[in-house]
Amino acid sequence: MTARGIIVGAPRSGSGKTSVTIGLLRAFARRGVAVRGAKSGPDYIDPGFHAAATRRPGINLDSWAMAPELLAALLAETAQAAELVVLESAMGLFDGIPGEKGRSGAAADLARLYRLPSLLVLDVSGQSQTAAAVAKGFVAYDLDVRIAGVILNRVASERHRRLAADAIEAIGLPVLGSIARDPDLALPERHLGLVQASEHAAIESFIEKMADTVEKSVDLDRILALAAPIEVGAGDDAHALPPPGQRIALAEDAAFTFLYPHHLAHWKKAGVEIVPFSPLNDEPPSQDCDVCWLPGGYPELHAGKLAAAENFRAGLARFASERPVHGECGGYMVLGETLEDADGATHRMLGLLSHSTSFAQRKMNLGYRRATLKAPCPLGRAGETVRGHEFHYSRMIAPGSDSPLAELADGQGNQLGLSGSRRGHVSGTFFHAIARG
Repeated sequence: MTARGIIVGAPRSGSGKTSVTIGLLRAFARRGVAVRGAKSGPDYIDPGFHAAATRRPGINLDSWAMAPELLAALLAETAQAAELVVLESAMGLFDGIPGEKGRSGAAADLARLYRLPSLLVLDVSGQSQTAAAVAKGFVAYDLDVRIAGVILNRVASERHRRLAADAIEAIGLPVLGSIARDPDLALPERHLGLVQASEHAAIESFIEKMADTVEKSVDLDRILALAAPIEVGAGDDAHALPPPGQRIALAEDAAFTFLYPHHLAHWKKAGVEIVPFSPLNDEPPSQDCDVCWLPGGYPELHAGKLAAAENFRAGLARFASERPVHGECGGYMVLGETLEDADGATHRMLGLLSHSTSFAQRKMNLGYRRATLKAPCPLGRAGETVRGHEFHYSRMIAPGSDSPLAELADGQGNQLGLSGSRRGHVSGTFFHAIARG
């Protein structure tokens, strides 16, 4: 089966890309199209919505963090047994970081590299004909990125739609649909962005309503016709994060949710067995595993319950006395001595590392990271580099006395100093690893 692909982009975050993408994915699935979703950049939340809409795994395709060979391998795997891949842009279509050509992290990199057309989702609330100026700017900005058409979002009335659509079509760009303003079509958000698909109480009804809206408001036949064949060169997974063990105990519940789907897919392909456990249900990791992984999530929302989980605490301490344990972001916070929640209450954490963190004293930390490991750990060997991304509001209020895990630089190579912690078999970082450097 030869898959076709199309990118859903916008001028900025908040334009409604995710809702439109979800609607498109489910609407095509209803038609019997074998459709899969993908997300450009490091956002680990939206692939969950794509998976919920298609009932097929979502994927991240990150041109900065992933070497071209890995990017090609992941896109080729995504396109297998699919007829259509809908790739949602992060932020604005051209938003990335300055640096090596084609490795900015922007969806535009993927549009150029794979010659995929882009649909432009324009939030036209508060404007009408001016939307044509925005669309024309997108068409002219980079001639190697083809804007195939526009979907108008948050349209107030038929007159509003006509004013915007006529102006855009006058510059030669087709308007492929218009979606009326409806507060019920907005996904709920919190401090790291959208509430995750697994936590959305009415996710299936939301997806169905969004698909109903898209079927009524968007020309699906024209969009399918505009999608281009996905032509991927040779790729390999040499830069994928290697399995940290043969049997991985994986924390998995509402407090531990942020693990990139391509890691799980790669590890399972390598024959690894994933053994999930729930700290919130006071479950310890299985002692017959050879590594334990605490992914990111929202431990600050569940700090009291985690502090009271004595079986989890004792079981993880026993595990860590003999085998590697690694925590990312939220998982790293839980490995420390204490966690201060948003109300200023301090909760005892695992104490396997000596730092303390606070969500009450908030500071946004956001950006790509390149880490050179100072010691072996589940991320790799000493001296190896790992590319990843950091996004959290928590602050380190006591650095502790553990050895640092890595030398850290930002996406443009600016040195950020020592980062992370390690003690015995235990390690942790605030950044989420995406691929080997």
